[in-house]
Amino acid sequence: MKAKPALRFDPIPFLAKTGEGRAVSSYAGGQVIFAQGDPADAVFYVQAGQVKLTIVSAQGKEAVVGIFSPSDFFGEASLAGQPLRIATATAMGDCVIVRLSKPAMIRLLHDEPAFSELFVARLLSRNIRVEADLVDQLFNSSEKRLARVLLLLANFGKEGKPEAVIPSITQETLAEMIGTTRSRVSFFMNKFRKLGFIDYNGKLSVHSSLLNIVLHD
Repeated sequence: MKAKPALRFDPIPFLAKTGEGRAVSSYAGGQVIFAQGDPADAVFYVQAGQVKLTIVSAQGKEAVVGIFSPSDFFGEASLAGQPLRIATATAMGDCVIVRLSKPAMIRLLHDEPAFSELFVARLLSRNIRVEADLVDQLFNSSEKRLARVLLLLANFGKEGKPEAVIPSITQETLAEMIGTTRSRVSFFMNKFRKLGFIDYNGKLSVHSSLLNIVLHD
Protein backbone atom coordinates (compact mmCIF):
# COMPACT_ATOMS: atom_id res chain seq x y z
CA MET A 1 0.00 0.00 0.00
CA LYS A 2 1.51 3.24 -1.15
CA ALA A 3 1.77 6.08 1.32
CA LYS A 4 -0.08 9.27 0.41
CA PRO A 5 2.28 12.01 -0.80
CA ALA A 6 2.77 14.84 1.66
CA LEU A 7 0.83 17.96 0.81
CA ARG A 8 3.08 20.77 -0.38
CA PHE A 9 3.06 23.85 1.82
CA ASP A 10 1.44 26.76 -0.02
CA PRO A 11 2.53 30.09 1.54
CA ILE A 12 -0.15 32.32 -0.08
CA PRO A 13 -3.24 30.70 1.53
CA PHE A 14 -1.21 30.31 4.72
CA LEU A 15 -0.54 34.06 4.86
CA ALA A 16 -4.23 34.84 4.37
CA LYS A 17 -5.18 33.25 7.70
CA THR A 18 -4.66 34.27 11.31
CA GLY A 19 -2.65 31.73 13.26
CA GLU A 20 0.22 31.27 15.68
CA GLY A 21 2.49 34.30 15.43
CA ARG A 22 0.55 35.91 12.58
CA ALA A 23 -2.41 38.26 12.46
CA VAL A 24 -4.39 39.70 9.55
CA SER A 25 -5.53 43.30 10.00
CA SER A 26 -7.33 45.90 7.90
CA TYR A 27 -6.18 49.52 7.74
CA ALA A 28 -7.87 52.60 6.34
CA GLY A 29 -5.97 55.16 4.28
CA GLY A 30 -3.67 57.24 6.48
CA GLN A 31 -3.49 54.72 9.32
CA VAL A 32 -0.02 54.01 10.67
CA ILE A 33 1.04 50.36 10.63
CA PHE A 34 4.23 51.07 12.56
CA ALA A 35 5.98 54.32 13.40
CA GLN A 36 9.57 55.46 13.33
CA GLY A 37 11.06 54.53 16.72
CA ASP A 38 8.68 51.62 17.39
CA PRO A 39 10.19 48.25 18.38
CA ALA A 40 11.15 46.21 15.30
CA ASP A 41 9.62 42.91 16.30
CA ALA A 42 7.74 41.67 13.23
CA VAL A 43 7.69 41.36 9.44
CA PHE A 44 4.67 42.46 7.41
CA TYR A 45 3.09 41.19 4.19
CA VAL A 46 0.78 43.23 1.97
CA GLN A 47 -2.26 41.16 1.09
CA ALA A 48 -4.23 44.03 -0.47
CA GLY A 49 -3.68 47.77 -0.95
CA GLN A 50 -0.49 49.79 -0.86
CA VAL A 51 1.78 50.99 1.94
CA LYS A 52 4.06 54.02 2.04
CA LEU A 53 7.35 54.03 3.95
CA THR A 54 8.58 57.45 5.08
CA ILE A 55 11.52 58.75 7.13
CA VAL A 56 11.61 62.05 9.02
CA SER A 57 15.04 63.61 9.59
CA ALA A 58 16.16 65.30 12.80
CA GLN A 59 15.42 68.60 11.04
CA GLY A 60 11.82 67.52 10.39
CA LYS A 61 12.18 66.86 6.67
CA GLU A 62 10.11 63.91 5.46
CA ALA A 63 11.03 61.64 2.55
CA VAL A 64 9.20 58.72 0.94
CA VAL A 65 11.65 55.82 0.72
CA GLY A 66 9.39 53.02 -0.45
CA ILE A 67 5.99 51.96 -1.73
CA PHE A 68 4.79 48.40 -1.13
CA SER A 69 2.08 46.67 -3.17
CA PRO A 70 0.26 43.31 -2.85
CA SER A 71 2.62 40.34 -2.32
CA ASP A 72 5.41 42.59 -0.95
CA PHE A 73 7.06 42.03 2.44
CA PHE A 74 8.31 44.95 4.51
CA GLY A 75 9.81 45.48 7.95
CA GLU A 76 12.26 42.61 7.42
CA ALA A 77 15.17 44.54 8.97
CA SER A 78 13.91 43.20 12.30
CA LEU A 79 15.32 39.81 11.25
CA ALA A 80 18.80 41.35 10.97
CA GLY A 81 18.80 42.68 14.51
CA GLN A 82 17.38 46.17 13.95
CA PRO A 83 15.96 47.05 17.40
CA LEU A 84 13.80 50.04 16.40
CA ARG A 85 11.99 51.08 13.25
CA ILE A 86 13.87 53.74 11.31
CA ALA A 87 10.83 54.62 9.19
CA THR A 88 7.04 54.90 9.39
CA ALA A 89 4.74 52.60 7.41
CA THR A 90 1.37 54.12 6.50
CA ALA A 91 -1.57 52.70 4.56
CA MET A 92 -2.12 54.65 1.34
CA GLY A 93 -5.72 53.48 1.07
CA ASP A 94 -7.73 50.53 2.38
CA CYS A 95 -5.20 47.78 3.09
CA VAL A 96 -5.09 44.22 4.39
CA ILE A 97 -1.79 43.51 6.11
CA VAL A 98 -0.43 40.31 7.61
CA ARG A 99 1.81 40.73 10.65
CA LEU A 100 4.27 37.92 11.33
CA SER A 101 6.05 38.04 14.67
CA LYS A 102 9.82 37.73 14.52
CA PRO A 103 9.88 34.23 16.16
CA ALA A 104 7.13 33.01 13.80
CA MET A 105 8.97 34.41 10.79
CA ILE A 106 12.26 32.76 11.77
CA ARG A 107 10.47 29.45 12.32
CA LEU A 108 8.78 29.63 8.91
CA LEU A 109 12.02 30.44 7.12
CA HIS A 110 13.67 27.49 8.83
CA ASP A 111 10.88 24.92 8.47
CA GLU A 112 9.11 25.77 5.21
CA PRO A 113 11.26 25.86 2.05
CA ALA A 114 8.32 27.09 -0.07
CA PHE A 115 7.86 30.07 2.21
CA SER A 116 11.61 30.79 2.24
CA GLU A 117 11.63 30.68 -1.57
CA LEU A 118 8.73 33.15 -1.76
CA PHE A 119 10.31 35.51 0.78
CA VAL A 120 13.74 35.52 -0.90
CA ALA A 121 12.19 36.01 -4.35
CA ARG A 122 10.20 39.03 -3.13
CA LEU A 123 13.27 40.57 -1.46
CA LEU A 124 15.41 40.07 -4.56
CA SER A 125 12.72 41.59 -6.75
CA ARG A 126 12.55 44.62 -4.48
CA ASN A 127 16.35 44.93 -4.41
CA ILE A 128 16.37 45.06 -8.21
CA ARG A 129 13.68 47.77 -8.06
CA VAL A 130 15.71 49.78 -5.54
CA GLU A 131 18.74 49.65 -7.82
CA ALA A 132 16.57 50.79 -10.74
CA ASP A 133 15.23 53.63 -8.57
CA LEU A 134 18.79 54.78 -7.86
CA VAL A 135 19.67 54.76 -11.56
CA ASP A 136 16.42 56.61 -12.24
CA GLN A 137 17.29 59.32 -9.70
CA LEU A 138 20.85 59.73 -11.00
CA PHE A 139 20.28 59.77 -14.74
CA ASN A 140 16.66 60.49 -15.65
CA SER A 141 14.69 63.73 -15.76
CA SER A 142 11.96 64.42 -13.21
CA GLU A 143 9.37 63.88 -15.97
CA LYS A 144 10.66 60.36 -16.66
CA ARG A 145 10.91 59.63 -12.94
CA LEU A 146 7.28 60.62 -12.42
CA ALA A 147 6.13 58.50 -15.37
CA ARG A 148 8.02 55.49 -14.01
CA VAL A 149 6.59 55.92 -10.50
CA LEU A 150 3.04 56.14 -11.85
CA LEU A 151 3.54 52.95 -13.86
CA LEU A 152 4.94 51.17 -10.79
CA LEU A 153 2.07 52.37 -8.59
CA ALA A 154 -0.39 51.04 -11.16
CA ASN A 155 1.38 47.64 -11.12
CA PHE A 156 1.77 48.06 -14.85
CA GLY A 157 2.13 44.88 -16.85
CA LYS A 158 0.53 42.42 -14.44
CA GLU A 159 -2.78 42.19 -16.27
CA GLY A 160 -1.91 43.88 -19.54
CA LYS A 161 -4.38 46.67 -18.92
CA PRO A 162 -4.47 49.94 -16.97
CA GLU A 163 -5.06 49.63 -13.24
CA ALA A 164 -6.33 52.35 -10.91
CA VAL A 165 -3.76 54.12 -8.79
CA ILE A 166 -5.13 54.68 -5.32
CA PRO A 167 -6.88 58.06 -5.10
CA SER A 168 -5.25 59.09 -1.83
CA ILE A 169 -1.76 59.68 -3.20
CA THR A 170 -0.97 63.37 -3.25
CA GLN A 171 1.22 65.42 -5.53
CA GLU A 172 3.37 66.22 -2.49
CA THR A 173 3.98 62.48 -1.98
CA LEU A 174 4.83 62.01 -5.65
CA ALA A 175 7.23 64.96 -5.43
CA GLU A 176 8.97 63.39 -2.42
CA MET A 177 9.27 60.07 -4.24
CA ILE A 178 10.98 61.51 -7.32
CA GLY A 179 12.95 64.33 -5.68
CA THR A 180 11.29 67.39 -7.19
CA THR A 181 8.71 70.05 -6.30
CA ARG A 182 4.94 69.72 -6.16
CA SER A 183 4.58 72.39 -8.85
CA ARG A 184 6.72 70.32 -11.25
CA VAL A 185 4.61 67.24 -10.52
CA SER A 186 1.45 69.26 -11.19
CA PHE A 187 2.88 70.50 -14.50
CA PHE A 188 3.79 66.99 -15.68
CA MET A 189 0.50 65.44 -14.48
CA ASN A 190 -1.43 68.01 -16.52
CA LYS A 191 0.81 67.29 -19.51
CA PHE A 192 0.27 63.52 -19.19
CA ARG A 193 -3.49 64.01 -18.98
CA LYS A 194 -3.60 66.25 -22.08
CA LEU A 195 -1.57 63.66 -24.00
CA GLY A 196 -4.00 60.90 -22.95
CA PHE A 197 -1.44 59.00 -20.89
CA ILE A 198 -3.49 59.23 -17.66
CA ASP A 199 -7.12 59.88 -16.73
CA TYR A 200 -8.71 61.43 -13.65
CA ASN A 201 -12.12 59.89 -12.98
CA GLY A 202 -12.48 59.69 -9.23
CA LYS A 203 -9.32 57.61 -9.36
CA LEU A 204 -6.16 58.04 -11.36
CA SER A 205 -5.88 55.57 -14.24
CA VAL A 206 -2.55 55.03 -15.96
CA HIS A 207 -2.41 53.87 -19.57
CA SER A 208 0.32 51.84 -21.22
CA SER A 209 1.03 54.80 -23.52
CA LEU A 210 2.77 56.48 -20.56
CA LEU A 211 5.68 54.17 -21.39
CA ASN A 212 6.39 56.57 -24.26
CA ILE A 213 7.73 59.06 -21.71
CA VAL A 214 9.96 56.48 -20.01
CA LEU A 215 11.34 55.07 -23.26
CA HIS A 216 11.79 58.37 -25.06
CA ASP A 217 15.41 59.55 -25.29
